[in-house]
Amino acid sequence: MRRIRLLLEYDGSGFAGWQRQPTGERTVQGVLEAAFAALPGEHGTVHAAGRTDAGVHALAMVAHVDSSATIDEPKLRLALNAHLPRDVVVLAAERAESTFEAQFHCHYRRYLYRLRPMRSDARGAAIHRLRCLPVFARLDVEAMQAATSAFRGERDFAALASRETRSTRRTVHLCELRRERGELRLHVAADGFLRTMVRTLVGTLLSVGKGAVSLAEVPLILESADRARAGRNVPPHGLYFVEAGYGPWDREHSEAAVRDLVV
Repeated sequence: MRRIRLLLEYDGSGFAGWQRQPTGERTVQGVLEAAFAALPGEHGTVHAAGRTDAGVHALAMVAHVDSSATIDEPKLRLALNAHLPRDVVVLAAERAESTFEAQFHCHYRRYLYRLRPMRSDARGAAIHRLRCLPVFARLDVEAMQAATSAFRGERDFAALASRETRSTRRTVHLCELRRERGELRLHVAADGFLRTMVRTLVGTLLSVGKGAVSLAEVPLILESADRARAGRNVPPHGLYFVEAGYGPWDREHSEAAVRDLVV
């Protein structure tokens, strides 16, 4: 058996998330393991750097798997893609150290959430309906951008979490709302994320943009640890996993890693 490191892209629209489900729903892990099962040899569980929820996409998910397949890694990538559905693609496959762990060796994870203002320009409303969140309200974008500073640093993010049983303290390295390619894009990186944390963060920023929440209220929402005070949980289809970092946080390195992603 050898350990293989995979780099994956997938469209989360048709999946009940990453993790294999006992009730048989279609998952990313499930279809990847089915593709391995179609190849000669023995193959273990495919472990990912992050367990994305239903409907969430990935542009650069890292995973690892143990396999006794004798074909080399470039041909293994091609063989897997031949057996995978078109909404999952193996971008790269390479030999890894036997001790490498995609999840537990990951220092930080980075996500992107796409918002598309539609009030004065509805182009893309149909084409992008499964890729980004349309926004028809008038937004105070400058206020939203200013509000992102409240989420940076080490904080208790209980106010942004749903059904969370783990510690709710996390360190957010990056949280910026940028105007890019005719969209508003939230870039956020942290040492870990709570369940629905990014989507609730986006919902809270939208409340600021619509004037329902003031800039001064945002830190108070976090301090309250009260989920009811934060914004709504926006839909998953605008959310993308874009980077798994295997070294200490380095902004320049992270920006280079996501610069050429296809989105």
